[in-house]
Order: sequence, then structure tokens, then C-alpha cells
Amino acid sequence: MSTQGFIAKLSVGQFAERFRDEMIPLSNTFSYFCASLPMSEEELKEYLEEPIAALPPAISSALPGISIILVPYLERAEARNGVVKAGAELVSMEKPPDDLVSWASQVRLNSQEVLIFALKDQNVAEYHYRFYRLIAALTADRWSDEVQLEYSTLLREELGASVHGEVDEESWTSKQALLGRHKHVRRDSRPFREYARQSFIDTLTLYLHGICCDIDVDTGPRQLPGRYLRKRLKLLQRLYAQPVGYAVFPEDLKEPA
Repeated sequence: MSTQGFIAKLSVGQFAERFRDEMIPLSNTFSYFCASLPMSEEELKEYLEEPIAALPPAISSALPGISIILVPYLERAEARNGVVKAGAELVSMEKPPDDLVSWASQVRLNSQEVLIFALKDQNVAEYHYRFYRLIAALTADRWSDEVQLEYSTLLREELGASVHGEVDEESWTSKQALLGRHKHVRRDSRPFREYARQSFIDTLTLYLHGICCDIDVDTGPRQLPGRYLRKRLKLLQRLYAQPVGYAVFPEDLKEPA
């Protein structure tokens, strides 16, 4: 169904409800709807088939049903009392003002998780990052006690060694809040659990993105040192092994003797 005649802006929830019957199945877990012209075979591969195929089986099997909606633009809702409600973005066919541009959103429709992405003015690499970030957050919502324990243990080792840095901005901010407010930073506390979850999301995003694509890790004063980052990625590889035929580290590409 074409949405070219769609003029009035709808919230992402209203939009998902309106076009729920237009979703095209991709697998038992994923379906999609493109709110513009039909996607070419190459675009379908780049935006949907390839990033989904690169997901570790242990993650894919634990995910709920996911609908992906691709739209031209997303407009961030105006804040009320300084707060922007989650999932309050508007789907727009026209580019919003620069200060209201948003790139991704998420809503729940009954038992279905709906991920909405704006494609205009966003390159494929940026889209992949945001796609995997939402998948990582969904995984964190469902991580097992075993995964939570193993990842938290690794973080406690880093904190005990005063390891500086993190993987992304949100985990860096969460880590600084933990270090600045608590003397016993390795203790099982709400701030530690919040930091562990955000660190897991940021690190898993990098891991998933790296399975799908050849990416470079940005260097800088806030970046986790390489040997500690590698240790985290090795843990995630053990917990969430990549699909057959995919590599995480250069040594994974070596031919067997």
C-alpha cells in the first residue's frame, strides 16, 4: 500500500496501528513495511535481509515478534515540562526542522515490538548502528541470569583495576555517575545494575554491528582500552556465537589446517 497520499502526521504508534496489516513477513520473527516507494532487491538486502541474517542464533531465538517500519522522516515531539515521552515521535513525509529530527523509535503493539527508522538523509551504516542498538536493548530486557552474572563479573574486574573509558556515550555517562556517587562501585546496587545494563547494550551493539559489517572503533580519551574491549567481545562471542560463515575477529577468517 502506498503512503504517498499520506499527509497528516501520525505518532509512531498510530502509524504502526494503521499499517499493521501491510507488514511483509521476512522470517518467523521479523516483518517489515516501507512507507514510500517499494524497495529494490539491493535495498531490501542492505536494510533488512543482511543485518537480520547476521544476528547470532541465540539472540534471534530469544527475540519477540518484531515489525520494522521504514519511513522518510521522524519528527521528535516537543517536550512537555522538560520531558519527551518515549515513542512520541511523529512520522513525517517532509523533513522536520533540524532541532526536531529523529532517526529511530520503538513502540509495542500488543505482543509485537515495532522498530521505526527514518531513512532520508541517513546512510546505511548509521541505520545499521541504530538497528543493532535497538536489538541490543531488546536483548538486555531479556538477558538471562547467567549472561547478567558473567557480564557484571567482567565489569567488576574492570572497575577493580580502575580501567578507564567505555564503548559509547551513554555507558560512559552511566559509568561516571557510578564512580562519582559511590565509594563501593562494585557492590550490587541499583546504580551498578543500571551501568551494567547500559554497558551491555553499548558493547553488544558494537559486537552485532561488527558481525554484519566491517567497522572501525573510534579512538579517543573516553574509549575503553583495546585489550579490555576485546575481552568483552570475546565474552559476547562465547555467549552469542555468530552465525556460521560470519567472523568477529581476524583470526576467525583463517582457513582450518
